[in-house]
Amino acid sequence: MRMTLRLFMAKQEPNFEVLAGAGGVALGEARTNHEGRKAILLIRGQEDTTEFESLIKTMGIVIVESIYQPGEQDPKGYFGKGRLQDVSDELRLRVAGHPWQGVDLVLIHTNATPRQLVAVSDATKVEVWDRVRLLLSLFNAHANSLEARTQVRIARLQSDRTVLRELANQTTTGERAGYGGGGVTALQAVIANVNRELTSLRKRQKKHSKAQAERRRQRARSGAVTVGFAGYTNAGKSSLFLKMSGKEVLVEDKLFSTLETTVGRLASSPRVLLADTIGFIDNLPSATLDAFRATLSEALECDLLVVLVDATDSVREFERKISATQREINTRYLNQDELENLDERKIMWALTKIESLTTEQLSEKKSIVKRHGYSSPLAISVHQEIGLEGFQDAMLKQLFGNTVTIKLINSETGRSIEGYLSDVYESSMIIEKQLEKNGDILVEVWINQQSLARLVSNSNGRIEVK
Repeated sequence: MRMTLRLFMAKQEPNFEVLAGAGGVALGEARTNHEGRKAILLIRGQEDTTEFESLIKTMGIVIVESIYQPGEQDPKGYFGKGRLQDVSDELRLRVAGHPWQGVDLVLIHTNATPRQLVAVSDATKVEVWDRVRLLLSLFNAHANSLEARTQVRIARLQSDRTVLRELANQTTTGERAGYGGGGVTALQAVIANVNRELTSLRKRQKKHSKAQAERRRQRARSGAVTVGFAGYTNAGKSSLFLKMSGKEVLVEDKLFSTLETTVGRLASSPRVLLADTIGFIDNLPSATLDAFRATLSEALECDLLVVLVDATDSVREFERKISATQREINTRYLNQDELENLDERKIMWALTKIESLTTEQLSEKKSIVKRHGYSSPLAISVHQEIGLEGFQDAMLKQLFGNTVTIKLINSETGRSIEGYLSDVYESSMIIEKQLEKNGDILVEVWINQQSLARLVSNSNGRIEVK
């Protein structure tokens, strides 16, 4: 399938074909529903396609056939010229009953260069996606809010622009015969439109980022602390967020079901906020991920970062996802000084979905996390409610240190002791409460030092720290 751009310039200038799924998105909204589409998958060497195929399955796309070619990628066309021609001929000559009947998409198992994308598109005459464009199409399908759609649009246009520039370069150098100066002019016009839209979208995103930053400052001033949930996509972040906050979020056993950041309060404490956000994924270009900077910042700029890892993955997959997650954390959460001393930032690791693991398997997974320089992770299962109480206690200890015992002094004059107890409830998480014979109340609480100091100073001597 090709998408034709009708020029908005003089009528005598020719139409110029733009790669569908590439520069064509500048003309309108991209397709979001790909359920049932048929595709062929191009693979070089002995590459592991497990994650790529999971992404495809999430989109509802059907792989009719996977085509392998040994050896390294061809820098010009991914496949070698002869093998790519074979694929082209097969697509061109298919008839009714052919296994490839209805195929309108070619998938390339790599982060392809613009030159490779153009070459495969020219040869096959159907829509072409590499790994980045597959992810962007998945993001587009799952983007529900204005902020998420803006992020996806920026990432898509940035990616499209590289292809358009490659087309312009080929046209200018004469590699694309038959287009001439009109083609160059047309492409330059499209690129200019893309640049204008990117400028407008980035202004919108900047305003949103400022608003988010101001909300974080207000929460901090109020004494609230934030726990960010991070981890590889489909690690169980949204499930844990729902269990601990009670706030409804989309929970699906699918890759990238969450694209926005959702902030909610810990059910047992109004002063502890939880932030759920987009998952990490390996080998996503930095320029693409930068479009999601605002969303990631909401969860990563926190008082405690909880990193979740799916314990059910194979050892090989587990190692790969740990490494990818660590790279993202080091790049986006820690500065250089903190990289040299990780203990100065509060990071807590947890293994999720442990209900199906043996003791030996769980021990092996914990050892892998420790080998990457982090303390032994906690083990939890949201669905079976295993380890959640211990997880919450560990989280609160990371945030506040040890619990504090506070004495509320009863008095027949002035404000009632129940009023001061209400203040304690609003400022802390109460673990235990004990009524003394003289009417005083002893409470054991999780509380930060700022809130504790405020409670004591505003109590007129009626609140003491034991």
